[in-house]
Amino acid sequence: MTWLFLPLLIAAALAAYVGARSLARRRGEGQRPHSRPGQHGAYALIWTLIPALVVLLAAGIASGPLELQLTANGAPEVVSQLEPFRREAFFADARAVGAGRDAVQIWPAPYAELLPAEGRRAARIEQMLGLGSIVIATLAALLGGLFVFSQIRPGMRARNRVEGWIVGALFTCSVVAILTTVGIIASLVFDSIRFFASVPIAEFLFGTQWSPQTAIRADQIGSTGAFGALPLFAGTFLIMLIAMTVAAPIGLFAAIYLSEYAGPTFRAVVKPVLEILAGVPTVVYGFFAALTVGPAFRVFFNEIGAFLVGGPLDGLGQYLMLVQNQMALVAGMVMGIMLIPFVSSLSDDIINAVPQSLRDGSYAMGATKSETVKRVLLPAALPGVAGAMLLAMSRAIGETMIVTMAAGLAANLTLNPLDTVTTVTVQIVTLLTGDQEFNSTKTLSAFGLGLTLFLVTLVLNIIAQRIVQTYRQQYD
Repeated sequence: MTWLFLPLLIAAALAAYVGARSLARRRGEGQRPHSRPGQHGAYALIWTLIPALVVLLAAGIASGPLELQLTANGAPEVVSQLEPFRREAFFADARAVGAGRDAVQIWPAPYAELLPAEGRRAARIEQMLGLGSIVIATLAALLGGLFVFSQIRPGMRARNRVEGWIVGALFTCSVVAILTTVGIIASLVFDSIRFFASVPIAEFLFGTQWSPQTAIRADQIGSTGAFGALPLFAGTFLIMLIAMTVAAPIGLFAAIYLSEYAGPTFRAVVKPVLEILAGVPTVVYGFFAALTVGPAFRVFFNEIGAFLVGGPLDGLGQYLMLVQNQMALVAGMVMGIMLIPFVSSLSDDIINAVPQSLRDGSYAMGATKSETVKRVLLPAALPGVAGAMLLAMSRAIGETMIVTMAAGLAANLTLNPLDTVTTVTVQIVTLLTGDQEFNSTKTLSAFGLGLTLFLVTLVLNIIAQRIVQTYRQQYD
C-alpha cells in the first residue's frame, strides 16, 4: 500500500512546485523579487516531499516491531503460553496465512484451528498500520505545502533556503559515509578483541599453522585449533606480487602506447575494449583459470618434469611431474590479466591529463618522443600512476573468486608459485559461510583476519602516499 502511495506523493510534490512557481510569479508582478519563481517552486516541492518521506521512513522502521507487539498482545492465551521461539514461528505462519500464503509448519490442534483467525487479525493490523502511515504522511505533505504557500512573497529568500536544503543533504550523505566506515571499523575491532582474548596476538601474527578448528566436546581430537595466520599473509602477498608483476608493466606500457604512439583509429577501438574487459565478472576469470590456464600450466610443467626425470635434475623433474592445476602462479597470472585493463585505463587517463605545454616544451628542447615520455610525462604523472597501482594492489589483495578456483584452500607457508596456497579473503569467506556460531573462536578468527588486512592495507597506503609526496612535482 505504501508503494502505491509514492507515485501520488511525487505527483503532489510536482503540483506544489508548479503551483508555488505560478503563485510567486503572480505575487512578484511589479516588484523585484529576491528569488526566481522556479526557486519558490523547488522550495515548495521540498517541503511537500521531505516531511512525507520522513514519516514513511519512520513508519517503515517502526511498523515491524509495532505489528509484532500488537499481534502478541491480542493473541489467545494458549498461543501466549508457547515458548518464545515457537510463538514467533506461529505469528510468522499467521502473517503468511493472512497474506494468502501457506504456513511453513504443520501445527497440531488447537493451533491449527486458531491459525486462520490469527492470520486475518494480523492482516488487519498490517493494513491498519499501513493506512495510518499513509494518512500521517499525507497530513505532513499538506502541512508542509500550506507552510510554504503562506510564506511565498517577493522578499522571501527561497534561493538561499533551497541551497540550505541541498547543503544539508550533501552533509548528510557525507556523515552517512563516515559513520558507515566507523561502524565497519568498530565491528571489526569489537569482534577482534573477543578473538584475541582467546588467541594471543603473537601466535596469530607469527604462527605458521592455520587450522581453525573448534571441538564440540573437550575430549575430541583436534579440540585446539591452530590460528597462525602467517601462511595466509604469505599466500595473499605472493599472489598479489605475481599479479602486479604481470599487470603493472603491461598495463603501464599499454597506456603509454595508447596515449603517445597509437593513432586515433587504433585508440578509438582499443580503449573501449579495455574498459569493457575491466567490467568482466571475476567469476569468469575464475572459470578461465580453472578450466584453461590451470590445465595448460600443469601439462607444461609435467612435460618439463618428464624431460628432466632420469638426468642430473631428477629431483626437480619428479617435483614438476606432481604439479597440479591449482597453484599460486595460475591465480596470480589470471588476476594480473584481470588487472591489465584496470591499470591501463587509469594510467592512460592520468597520462593524458598531463598538460600539453610540457610535451611542447620538451620537443622544443630537442627531446625525442621516448625521451619526453621517460623524463617528462612519467615524472609528471607519477602521483596518479602510483595511485592506480595502489588501487590495483587493493583489488588484488581483496580478490576471492579467482583464488578459490585457481589456487585452492590449502594454507601453505611457501613462496613457491607452483604450490597451492590460500589468501586472507578466501579464508574469511570460508569461515563465515553457512550457519556459524559467533561465539566460537573459529568464526571470530575471520574478524581478526579482516582487521589485520585492514591495518596492513592502511599502512601500505600511508607509505605509498609518503613516496608520492616525496617525488611529487608541481606544474603551473
